[in-house]
Amino acid sequence: MTEQHTSREPDDARHFSPQGKEGGAAGGSAPRGEKLEARSAADDKVLRMGSASIPKLILEFAIPSVVGMLINGSYAIIDSVFLGHAVGEIGLSAMTVANPIMVVFMAIAMLVGNGGNALAALRLGEGKREEAERVLGNVVSLSLVMAVIVAFLGWFPASTDWLLNLSSATDEVRPHATVFIQIICTGFILQCIGLGVNNFIRTCGAPNRALGTMVIGLVSSVAFNFLFVIMLGWGVAGSGLATVLGWGCSCVAVLWYFCGRADVPMRLRLSTMGLRPRMDGTIVAYGFPSFCVQAGMAAVNFVLNFQLVKYGALSPIGADDALATIGVVQRIAQFSIMPLVGISIALQPLLGFNYGAHKVDRVRKTLWYGIGAATAISLLMFALVQLFAAPIAHAFGIKHDGLVDFTAFAIHLQFLMLPFVGFQIVSANYFQATGQPARSIFLTLTRQILFLLPLLYVMPLWLPAVAPQFNGLDALLFAMPIADFLSIFTTALFIGWEMVRLRRLARKYAR
Repeated sequence: MTEQHTSREPDDARHFSPQGKEGGAAGGSAPRGEKLEARSAADDKVLRMGSASIPKLILEFAIPSVVGMLINGSYAIIDSVFLGHAVGEIGLSAMTVANPIMVVFMAIAMLVGNGGNALAALRLGEGKREEAERVLGNVVSLSLVMAVIVAFLGWFPASTDWLLNLSSATDEVRPHATVFIQIICTGFILQCIGLGVNNFIRTCGAPNRALGTMVIGLVSSVAFNFLFVIMLGWGVAGSGLATVLGWGCSCVAVLWYFCGRADVPMRLRLSTMGLRPRMDGTIVAYGFPSFCVQAGMAAVNFVLNFQLVKYGALSPIGADDALATIGVVQRIAQFSIMPLVGISIALQPLLGFNYGAHKVDRVRKTLWYGIGAATAISLLMFALVQLFAAPIAHAFGIKHDGLVDFTAFAIHLQFLMLPFVGFQIVSANYFQATGQPARSIFLTLTRQILFLLPLLYVMPLWLPAVAPQFNGLDALLFAMPIADFLSIFTTALFIGWEMVRLRRLARKYAR
């Protein structure tokens, strides 16, 4: 059997027994998930994904996953808060310029980590433990290869200058952003392991352990930021070093789980780390939707920074302050999205295991419960950012009244569609988790590339012409809620058709 799946159904559906539904039947073979026979208590944690209460499993997996993603999003928040108070608006501007490049790095980590995790969950659902372990080993090897490439590019002046030009760095901001980027590039391998491989711990049925590794990193980053930025006054360089050391602490905890323990469903072994092109191609294919989310965000940030410098210079705000303001909005936007991404990551092993085991009814229920949970979190985040927009601006060290008002206006406007964004994120991730990367990629690209990028160019030209009270800088803020609406509508069409396909698949397996 090849590694590559079709986008229609699990690859070996022809071997599925008609009696092997939820619990099997006398005289019939059990569903494929039951082939993963329990050898330890850790294996029982994996097998229960195909039999335990779905709401209970989602709650157990989602709470640490959501908290973990909030922790991951807090790195940028922490850096910005410390720099805003210690360095001022120039520190926030440097972070805004560096942000698209950091997002690209996260995209690479998620390309390998999320893709490998999705494939490993499917393999465990099919009862193929050895293949799941080989996926884990290949993810670590791919991470090492990519880390070497990233480190080289980060310290190669031509590539760094090109990235900063692409990110519209002004002369005043460029030196600070350069230092930060070079430090982050050096520690990229720690992010790959601490973030990407961390997801495998959830697939091993230990979501609380996965959360613990991220808490270790966040606490360390806060402590190092306080020491380097506030106490020692190292500025942007200190912030970058604190971030890398926080990643390092998470990395050590993740590696200890897979290398230092004998009672885990998957272990990291040297024998499984040899690269296998066909498997690695599948990992990349499954991880490409996650990569597109982050890469699309980076592309949007590059374009947005260019437009901010262009239209900010024509407004009373100014180019550097416009970068600082939207930098705050981006941090809050990324932080608000993180819990929703956390829900989708928590659902991934549950969806993948049950889809691989042909438990279609459990797949449907998991998806709808996940959408409900994501929507509830979206509503909560929406209420918080709308009620506390001005205090959020003050918390980042923005003090000028006019700049505070503009920041609050930007927050109010850009989060208008947040209550519905959870549905879009969970639904797009569903296709990734069930081995349908092409659909997941398309839905991921709708918001960031197909809708938002054109709107960033069109809105500053069109809106001031029809509504003169808004200038070009104001018009940029309207692009995001419009893109959100169009993307949510498109996703709803795909999910409607997918429900029809799953009903047909369930009838086929029942025969």
